Amino acid sequence: MLALTMGDPAGIGGEIAIAAWRMLRSTGPAFLIIADPAWLRSCAGGADCPLAVLSDPVEAAAIFADALPVWPIDLAATAVPGRPDSANAPAITGSIARAVALAQAGVVSGIVTNPISKAVLQAAGFAYPGHTEYLGALMQTPGAEVMMLAGPSLRVVPVTVHCSLRRAVETLTTAEIIRVTRTTRDALVRDFGIASPRLAMAGLNPHAGESGRMGTEETSLIEPAMRALADEGIAVVGPMPPDTMFTPAARARYDAAICMYHDQALIPLKTLDMERGVNVTLGLDLVRTSPDHGTAFDIAGRGIASPVSLVEALRLADTIARNRSSAA
Repeated sequence: MLALTMGDPAGIGGEIAIAAWRMLRSTGPAFLIIADPAWLRSCAGGADCPLAVLSDPVEAAAIFADALPVWPIDLAATAVPGRPDSANAPAITGSIARAVALAQAGVVSGIVTNPISKAVLQAAGFAYPGHTEYLGALMQTPGAEVMMLAGPSLRVVPVTVHCSLRRAVETLTTAEIIRVTRTTRDALVRDFGIASPRLAMAGLNPHAGESGRMGTEETSLIEPAMRALADEGIAVVGPMPPDTMFTPAARARYDAAICMYHDQALIPLKTLDMERGVNVTLGLDLVRTSPDHGTAFDIAGRGIASPVSLVEALRLADTIARNRSSAA
C-alpha cells in the first residue's frame, strides 16, 4: 500500500489520481490518497469513481479494488481549477506530512507526491525550495536527500537542484559531487537492484572544459571527486561532454548520469520521455516518487491531463519498496 498526496488542489492532481485508480484498481499497486473528499468528487466530473473515506488508513488495502481510499484532510478554501489559493497551503503541506508519518509508522511502504506550486506555498510562508528539501526536513535528515529523475531509457541526478544557474556554479563543490554520487550508487544497488552500477559524470562546461580552455571546474572540482570515488571502488567515467553523453550509444554504457545542475539533467530526460519520467528522492529511509510534471494549472479541470507519469510513479515506488524489502 502506498500513500498519494493531494498536491495543489487547483491543479491536475485530483483528476490524474482518479484516472490512476481506474487503471490500477485490478492490478495494483494499491494506494490511498490524503485529500479533501468533496474536492475529489468535484475532480471526478461525473465519471465513475466511488470514494471510500477512511477512519483508519489501515483499511485502505482491503477497499482499493472497489473504491479509491481517501484519508480526509480539509481544504480551507474551495478549490477552483487553474486558480491556486495560498489559503490551501496548510492542507497541501499537511497532506505531505501525513504521508511521511504513515511511511514512518509502517502503514504504507512508500509515498507518491502529486505536484505542488512552490510559489503558492512560499506565499504562505513555506520555507523550502521544493518537495525534496521539505521531505528531508520532515525526516530530520536535511541535506541527505538527492533528486533522481528516472525514465525508461535514462536516469539522471543533478548535484545542484533548485537554484539559479549562477548559484549552481557558485555552490558546486567536490564534496557535494562525492556525496551525491555515493548516494546514487547506493540507491541503484538497494532500490533498483543493480549489483554493480555504472555511473557517468557530466562536465560543467562545453566539451567538458577541453583541458581548461573552456573552463576549469572539471580539473579543479569534478576530477578530484572522481579520483576519490574511484578509490572507494565506485565505477564512474568522465567528465563527459554534456552535449554527447545522452546519445543512444552513450546511454547504453551507464546506469545513471551525474549532472552538475538542474536543467543539464532534466532536459534530456524530459526530451526522451516526458510522460513516463518519474522523480525519485534518494538518500531517505522512506520511498518517495512523484510524476515528472507540474501542476498544469492551464489544463486543470478540462479532463485532458494524462495520468501516465503518476501511474509510472506509483509502480516505481512499489518496485523500490519491494527491492528494499528483498535487500533487507
